[in-house]
Amino acid sequence: MLDQPSLVSAVRALARASRIVERASDGLSFADYRVLAAISSGEERASRLAARLAVGKPTISATVDSLHRRGLIRRDAVAGDARATSLALTPEGEQLFDQMEGRMCRQLELLAERAPDPDALVASLAALGDAVEEAVAERRQKEATA
Repeated sequence: MLDQPSLVSAVRALARASRIVERASDGLSFADYRVLAAISSGEERASRLAARLAVGKPTISATVDSLHRRGLIRRDAVAGDARATSLALTPEGEQLFDQMEGRMCRQLELLAERAPDPDALVASLAALGDAVEEAVAERRQKEATA
């Protein structure tokens, strides 16, 4: 069992680090980044994005609308489903996403280099990401069977 002071310290460190990394994102929010990343990895419908990112449909709709207005994503009709649209990055969206992710990675690298074991820190953060994905998938499974 992890002790409470260590957990509090870790939560606060994650919050500070995420803000520092977000500053490197060229004016886009972490919410924008998460949606662009999900679309770039193949999640093409807003309902699937909402489930994968564990946010409400209104939140996804607002973010998708904003990214669409800025020309970073496009909405394409889905054959056989008049109400559905498929989401994809525009060339501008791909370019901005790649640049943003590169800057964010560089910022994380600079922070990690200050840790006693940078490789272990980055590996631990990647493992945390995997744990989050598992928890979200489990929650979706429970909701689907409830």
